[in-house]
Amino acid sequence: MLHGGQLVARALAKEGVSHLFTLCGGHIQNIYDGCLDEGIRVVDFRHEQAAGHAAEGWARATGRPGVAAVTAGPGVTDAVTAVANAQRGGAPMILLGGQGPSFAREMGSLQEMDHVRLMRSITKWSATVPETRRIPDYLAMAFRKATTGVPGPVFLELPLDVLMGMEDPTGLNWPDAYRTEAVAGGDPTYLQRAADLLAQAERPIAIVGSQWWWSPYRDTIGEFVTRFDLPTFLNGGARGALPPEHPHFFRQCRSKALAMADVVLIFGTPWDFRLGYGQQVSPDTKVIQVDLDPDVIGHNRGAQVGLVGDTGLVMRQLIEAAPRRSGSEWVAQCRQMEERAFAKMLPEMHSDASPVNPLRFAKELSEAIPKAATVVCDGGDIVGTAAKLVATHAGGRWMDPGPLGTLGVGPSYAMAARLARPDEPVFIIYGDGSFGLNGMEYEAAARQKIPFIGVMGNDAAWMQIRRGQRDMFGDERSVATALDYTRYDKMVEALGGHGEYVERPEDIRPAIDRALDSGKPALINVKVGESDFRKGSISV
Repeated sequence: MLHGGQLVARALAKEGVSHLFTLCGGHIQNIYDGCLDEGIRVVDFRHEQAAGHAAEGWARATGRPGVAAVTAGPGVTDAVTAVANAQRGGAPMILLGGQGPSFAREMGSLQEMDHVRLMRSITKWSATVPETRRIPDYLAMAFRKATTGVPGPVFLELPLDVLMGMEDPTGLNWPDAYRTEAVAGGDPTYLQRAADLLAQAERPIAIVGSQWWWSPYRDTIGEFVTRFDLPTFLNGGARGALPPEHPHFFRQCRSKALAMADVVLIFGTPWDFRLGYGQQVSPDTKVIQVDLDPDVIGHNRGAQVGLVGDTGLVMRQLIEAAPRRSGSEWVAQCRQMEERAFAKMLPEMHSDASPVNPLRFAKELSEAIPKAATVVCDGGDIVGTAAKLVATHAGGRWMDPGPLGTLGVGPSYAMAARLARPDEPVFIIYGDGSFGLNGMEYEAAARQKIPFIGVMGNDAAWMQIRRGQRDMFGDERSVATALDYTRYDKMVEALGGHGEYVERPEDIRPAIDRALDSGKPALINVKVGESDFRKGSISV
C-alpha cells in the first residue's frame, strides 16, 4: 500500500522529474516522503514565489516542465506571481498546492481557500484531485495540458486526505502514452504563400522568439537563416539560438531594420511592447507570422501570411518549399547599421569613471562571463544596458523574466539552471532594487550547495522608473524610487555566500574570478553611476 504522496512522486518520476522545488508546509509533507522513495531531489526555498520561479526556471533551462509544491492558503497565494509569469511567458510548469481535508471543506480548516478558482485565470488548467486513486490520472492530465499546444502552467490541488489516503498501486490505472510530443506544422497553402513572399523579398528580416526553445526542431534555425540570407533578431528565450559571431545574428539595429524591411518573418513571439506593438513596421511591409496560438496571429499588426505551427518545424518546411536566396547587400547594410550603433557605445564602454559607468559594467561582464555560462537577468535599467553587450552561446542559457517583467526571479532561475547543468557556471545580472525581492534565497542556495554568481549594478535607485519620474515631475517630487548604496554583499556573506564590493571598473573581472573560485553562491556588488544611454527608454 502507498499513500497519496508516494503516488504523486511515482507519477512525477514516470515523467522524468528529478527535482521538486518547494517551501515546506504541513499539507504537502507526504509528497516529500514519496520523493525520497523515487530519488527526486527536494530543493527548498525561503519564499513560495521563489519555489514557483524555480519550476519555471527549470523549464527554461531544460525545455521540460518544472514542478513546485506549496502548502495551502498563503503558500498558494505566494506562488501566484510565479505562475502568472510562466503563463505570460508560455513556459510549462506544474504547481502542486495543498488543501485542508475534503471532509472539512467550507468548515474553516487551517489555510482553507478556493485555490482552484484563484488560479483559473493564470493557468491552462486548474483542478482538485478528488480522491487518492485518481492521483496518477490527474498528474497525467496536468503534464499533457502544460506541454501540448502553447506551453503554460497548470495548478493541481491535493487535499490532505487525498495525500494521506492509502492505495494498492497495482490496482490503479496508471496512464500510458497519455500525451504526444508531436508539433503542428504549417498549412501547405499558406506555406507556399510564405515561400513566394520570401523568394521575392529584397530586404527581409527574421525575428525569432521564445517558442523556438520549445520546438523539437529548434536546431533548424542556423540552416534556415543561412539558406535565405536573413538578418535575424532573437527575442526572449530564443537568445542563444545563434552564436554572437554568426553572420546573420544582429541585435543593435532592430528598430531600423524593422522600418526598412520589405518582408518580416516573426516566429513564436507577439507584437507586444518589446517590438513596439508592430508599429515600427512600414504599412507596405509584408508580414509572415508563425505562432502556436492562432489568436496571436494578426494581433496589433496584420499578417499577410499567418501560419499556425511550431517555429522549428515551419522553418524546416520553408527550407523545403522555397528556393535559396542571396541578399548579401542587404545583410551588409544591416551590418553597417549594427556597427554604427555599437560605435556609439564605445566611449562609455571604455570609461574609467568611478562609480562605474553602466556600459563599462556591461563590457566587463561580457568579457568575463564564460561561453558555457547561463545568464539570468533580474533587474530593470542595468539589465537593459547589459543586454546590449552580454551574449549567450546556446539555447536555454539566457533567462530573463519575460513579458510580465517580474523582478525577483534571479536566485530561483539561477539555482534551477545550475541543478540542470551542474558543470556549467550561472550568472545573475542584478539590479539593486530587484535583489531585495528574493535576496534571502542566497541562504537556501548556500545551505544546499548550489553555487551561482550575482553581479549587481548598484545605482542606489529603481533607475528604470526614477529617470522618467525625474523628467516628468522633477527631483523634489521623485519619491519611492531612491535607494541607498547598501552593502548587499555583506548580507550574502552572512547568509553563507561569497560577497565582494567593487567601485572601480578594473576590479570587476578579478572579483568575478574569485567568485568562480569560491564555489559558493556569490554576489559582486558594483557601485555604478548614471548614464544617458537609456534616456527615453519606456518602462511601462
